[in-house]
Amino acid sequence: MKSEFVLPAPIRPDRPFDGRRRVVIDRVFPEIDGGRFPVKRAEGDRMTVEADIFTDGADTIVAELLWRRKGDAEWSASPMTHLGNDRWSAAFEVGAPGVYEYTVRAWIDHFETWRKGLRKKLDAGQDVSLDLRIGATLVELGAARAADEDAGTLHHYVGLLTVGASEAALEAALGEGLAAAMRRAPEKAMATLYDKILLLQIDQKKAGFSTWYELFPRSWSEEPGKHGTFRDCMKLLPRIALMGFDVLYLPPIHPIGITKRKGKNNALVAGPDDPGSCWAIGSADGGHTSVHPELGTMEEFEAFVREADAQGISVALDIAFQCSPDHPWVREHPQWFRWRPDGTVQFAENPPKRYEDILPIDFESADWQNLWIALRDVFFFWIDKGVKIFRVDNPHTKGFAFWEWVLGSIREKHPDTMFLAEAFTRPKLMARLAKGGYTHSYTYFTWRNTKRELQEYLTELTQTELREYMRPNFWPNTPDILHEELQGGSRPRFIIRMVLAATLSSNYGMYGPAYELCENTPFPGKEEYIDSEKYEIRQWDLDRPGNIRAEITTVNRIRKENPALQQTSDITFVTIDVSQGQEQEQLMGYVKCSPDGSNVILTVVTLDDRNTRGGWLRFPLEKFGLPHTERFTVEDLLSGRTYEWNGEWNYIELNPHQMPAHIFRLNLPS
Repeated sequence: MKSEFVLPAPIRPDRPFDGRRRVVIDRVFPEIDGGRFPVKRAEGDRMTVEADIFTDGADTIVAELLWRRKGDAEWSASPMTHLGNDRWSAAFEVGAPGVYEYTVRAWIDHFETWRKGLRKKLDAGQDVSLDLRIGATLVELGAARAADEDAGTLHHYVGLLTVGASEAALEAALGEGLAAAMRRAPEKAMATLYDKILLLQIDQKKAGFSTWYELFPRSWSEEPGKHGTFRDCMKLLPRIALMGFDVLYLPPIHPIGITKRKGKNNALVAGPDDPGSCWAIGSADGGHTSVHPELGTMEEFEAFVREADAQGISVALDIAFQCSPDHPWVREHPQWFRWRPDGTVQFAENPPKRYEDILPIDFESADWQNLWIALRDVFFFWIDKGVKIFRVDNPHTKGFAFWEWVLGSIREKHPDTMFLAEAFTRPKLMARLAKGGYTHSYTYFTWRNTKRELQEYLTELTQTELREYMRPNFWPNTPDILHEELQGGSRPRFIIRMVLAATLSSNYGMYGPAYELCENTPFPGKEEYIDSEKYEIRQWDLDRPGNIRAEITTVNRIRKENPALQQTSDITFVTIDVSQGQEQEQLMGYVKCSPDGSNVILTVVTLDDRNTRGGWLRFPLEKFGLPHTERFTVEDLLSGRTYEWNGEWNYIELNPHQMPAHIFRLNLPS
């Protein structure tokens, strides 16, 4: 009779179906969109993977996490530990930047299952002579799988197990020597492999921890009214390094168009000396692969990048894929732009706003493939000049498929590159950009100001799947954004927002001189600066009274000295009450720990920049396995003072005019 049995389709093409594979592997975490996108970690991080692993019955399972650099033939393996309730976990230290793969494998350990049964029968006083012979068969199979030295050892044990239930046989069967030798010869023929090979993107160290400073090079001439140069900016590098910044972000440094150039404060008509917006890229002097002639030569730019690197600072460039009407591409590749019925090219607009000095690129061009290559090559050009970090302007207005392709292409050759998405847009778009390859993302931090808003937002960023692929980069201001919290804001207000950004997120930045000088005057009716550097050359007095350079320097030093602040996701908010059961809304506290638990930081910030606020803070001693009555010391790294705390509840008070924050380093009993 012809069999009607049809084998089920294999879950993985490289693993034909075999019904003897009994282990189930499910709910692997982290896993982004079924493995469609990579999980992200930074060089030196520890990658932890969990999974539900079980089988029918009560047989013993062995599981391991497999991982390798993509393209390698061999896998490395880390044994998984059973956490309880069929949940298993393993971890490994990630390597150099690049794309890695990981998956899970598990199998039935028939030998260990047999040993467990043998113990139970002995405990029950049953005869185990036959069981020892069964065990001998399992050991003999193990000897066939084992390396030469272990094979001889296992054959010796086979002899012991076949002579009956002697004391020597029982001691051998239950001893660690036999068990260890059998573990070195596992029976993986019927192992279950998880049905997906998952991706892991490892980025350079600054992906996990970085401190950004933004400035406009054209504003740094020592001669008032003169256009600054790369040579002028080189003189600023020691000061920026001393303040603790390790990424210097420059807005576009390219030639600026003349046609429809904007004047001061975004005036529609520019004056004869107005430099224009540096985001209106392109003129007769070149486009995206040229430098503005008044900034200097390409050789001087490369020297600037080298000098910054020598001082521990990475130069980040702004990449804005848009053009002025004078950009060479408009003439050379008119098919990359949209043309209106009257024969004029379509300029950027967001009705009723019109940006006639900027032309958007048409990503629906029939010549899209050559367009993509040209845009990719802009990145390659600047990478060849020594730049490895890019802040990309408005990436959410370009195709997601384009970004996935272009960022992937770049990382194939340059895995240590980083990309910051300047996308203040809807959450799902920001998430997709992060999945598609962006290293960092701007966030809604600027618009989260109350205690509840900040706690809810940090919980979303750190306690959901977002933490596995979207790295927030907190900025209290940008050249485009002077939030109403800072408009007319006091010096303590600027310190408050800086401390929050620097201690809530491991990656943070600021639009430099404007922030440290507490510039707080908006353009009337807008969320922007008056006399914005986007449209004019400014002169900055960095020693102006009231600046917060010393406070910024201190906070950045604290970040570098305390690993707990060099990660974002391990954060616990603490309770602060005015009185029992009544929450203090104007004081916010949170605990961060280093991965090894040796460094514990408690930050407390007042959200009131005018009045002294106090409250009773409950420190979660149970998180550290300590009784609620434990005594311990806390050192305020901002003031240098040390306090003795008694138990979980302690009183704190902040006067914003003295210092609106505590950054406590805790000395907890081990």
